[in-house]
Amino acid sequence: QVQLVESGGGLVQPGGSLRLSCAASGVTLDYYAIGWFRQAPGKEREGVSCIRSSGGSTYYADSVKGRFTISRDNAKNTVYLQMNSLKPEDTAIYYCNVRIGSAVYWGQGTQVTVSS
Repeated sequence: QVQLVESGGGLVQPGGSLRLSCAASGVTLDYYAIGWFRQAPGKEREGVSCIRSSGGSTYYADSVKGRFTISRDNAKNTVYLQMNSLKPEDTAIYYCNVRIGSAVYWGQGTQVTVSS
């Protein structure tokens, strides 16, 4: 059974940093592309970043480019999202997902709040 668990969210001041983790069980993340998404109150879920499978390339939404970095730790079967220079508009619930064939799996999300 595939499970994704996000962690690392919290309250941070503008300009601060957080590192989100997406830990998996039931699947070897290195074999698949992993995405980070976010959903702010009253808004649709949007894609933030993606890392392709083994040694693959990365993608960032324009709104986070240069501030966020996605990476893998295969030994821990975990994907990270390092978020620097955070802005109030980054406030959202952040989710990771993996697509395996026709099935898409999501974690429960982790809340990120950027506020002074």
